[in-house]
Amino acid sequence: MSHDSRDHGPHRVGQVKEVTSLANPIVKDIKALSLKKSRDETRSFMAEGLKLVIDALDLGWNIKTLVYSKAAKGKPQVEQVAAKTVAKGGLVLEVSEKVLSAITRRDNPQMVVGVFEQRYTPLREILPKPGETYVALDRVRDPGNLGTIIRTADAAGASGVILLGETTDPFSLETVRATMGSVFAMPLAKTSPADFLRWKKDAGVSVVATHLAGAVDYRTINYRAKPIVLLMGNEQQGIPDDLAREADALARIPQEGRADSLNLAIATGIMLFEARRHLLTLDERA
Repeated sequence: MSHDSRDHGPHRVGQVKEVTSLANPIVKDIKALSLKKSRDETRSFMAEGLKLVIDALDLGWNIKTLVYSKAAKGKPQVEQVAAKTVAKGGLVLEVSEKVLSAITRRDNPQMVVGVFEQRYTPLREILPKPGETYVALDRVRDPGNLGTIIRTADAAGASGVILLGETTDPFSLETVRATMGSVFAMPLAKTSPADFLRWKKDAGVSVVATHLAGAVDYRTINYRAKPIVLLMGNEQQGIPDDLAREADALARIPQEGRADSLNLAIATGIMLFEARRHLLTLDERA
């Protein structure tokens, strides 16, 4: 990201650039990360909050820019994160609250924002081991659902999330917020349904898909025989027949009451904790 100090007036304070103008080109570049086109072009995304930034750095994510408000200046943890950012070749900006609000599109923004390089795990590099559980999502469209599923997969001890087809962007501001930091802990893969089915045959996994037709109670399925991939369908259409036919088991979650369906993130959470139940129980005994 470049800037012209003659026109826009940021000035260096040691390794830190102080920025108060919304017209500053660096600020404009960061603001543009709210658009998928800009995220794709720069392979970058934004995460808010000091804890998230610290966790991301601890997990080895590549930080491009650290932004913090004047109110955060001098706080020891902020100073440490700033030093780490500089050491990794990143840019550090100290900004006014007005600038931070514009970047995050929030009236009361977090005091610290990090811009990170996106990271996907190639599907061919995912080699499931016994006892591992993955979530595969077919054309998930809702950012809140995707973020909640990534967070829930992390909480359940799953090993990764695989996105099939045209999905919502896991690195959008809304999705990253909904993950509550789990986007940094949970490996993400992105692939086509055809490549997923080819991988399934080679990977030695058992695919359990939620499906209304020909499905059995999700509590009666054997989740222990092989590494499990839970295949969850699109919010509106569910899983297409060609994917359902390739599943090793079709599951349904019995329901009572007037509601005719479950939210995708809730359904995925129920399936995840059932698939992991024996593993989580064993962990508690250890």
